[in-house]
Amino acid sequence: MIALPASFEAHRVAVADLDAVCVGHVRYAPIKSVWFLGMLVGALIGGSLTFSFSAFFLFFVSTAVVLLLGHSLGSHRKLVHNSYQCPKWLEYALVYCGVQVGLAGPIGLLRQHELRDFAQRLPQCHDYLRHGSAPWRDAWWQLNCDLVLDDPPIVHVEPRIALDRFYCFLERTWMAQHLPWALLFFAWGGWGYVFWGVCGRVTAGVVGHWMIGYLAHNHGDLVREVRGAAVQGRNVRFASLLTMGESWHNNHHAFPGSAKLGLAPGEWDPGWWTLLALKGAGLVWDIRLPADLPLRPELTLAANKRPSGHASDVRGQPAY
Repeated sequence: MIALPASFEAHRVAVADLDAVCVGHVRYAPIKSVWFLGMLVGALIGGSLTFSFSAFFLFFVSTAVVLLLGHSLGSHRKLVHNSYQCPKWLEYALVYCGVQVGLAGPIGLLRQHELRDFAQRLPQCHDYLRHGSAPWRDAWWQLNCDLVLDDPPIVHVEPRIALDRFYCFLERTWMAQHLPWALLFFAWGGWGYVFWGVCGRVTAGVVGHWMIGYLAHNHGDLVREVRGAAVQGRNVRFASLLTMGESWHNNHHAFPGSAKLGLAPGEWDPGWWTLLALKGAGLVWDIRLPADLPLRPELTLAANKRPSGHASDVRGQPAY
């Protein structure tokens, strides 16, 4: 077996045979597909027939809120990577917002993330896990299908999450969690608010998640490389504000435990700005940055980023 870097020791995924993340087939997932296509039809057809500027404003604000507070701060930087600490009520609120993106329940989303992250760090992994197919095929796979591995790895989710009653409730009911908002929006502004505030929001979140995932593993700026990895993350600069900082994916592959994703000057990171505001209010503490993480021997600057005049470490800081 290939000797894995020490960074794998703390990973939630364990596997006896590294080829396990390569052997499997992509299978149509009816529930996942009907959910996505139903929201897409509601957004395109229902949204077109009921357009109003107020409904569009609701779509814009609600999408921004769930992507920033929910997906970026709640699901990703907190639940998956635990890169900062906060009161439990705030953690619950942020993760609940993450469910409103419409991707999955919190535990299911964590499992999907960990399997994909583990596989991408290995020398080889399935094209589904690395976004390695043509864009239209990858879109069909990611939005309508699941990968069924012949011998799936074990994903260890710590009891703090796996046995939490609130998270288990959200996991069972994550689709139904959109219904109260649909009823509220209908009472507030009729079907237009439902199509734009729910269907449009979910469609934008799900399609946007796939699109950035595809771009961030195939196109963009390569600053650091993880030696031996099947795929490298890439920074997609134009999407930094749209994704609340999540598009600095090369930075994230290099320092997955960092709460700050935009590391260099000009790398806008709304999620980090929000964390600083919450820290100032006393609601967030123990924020982890790249300097707080263990050094990874497999991490190096990309060849075109290595300076000729002086040395530089992989954290992007001059090392004189």
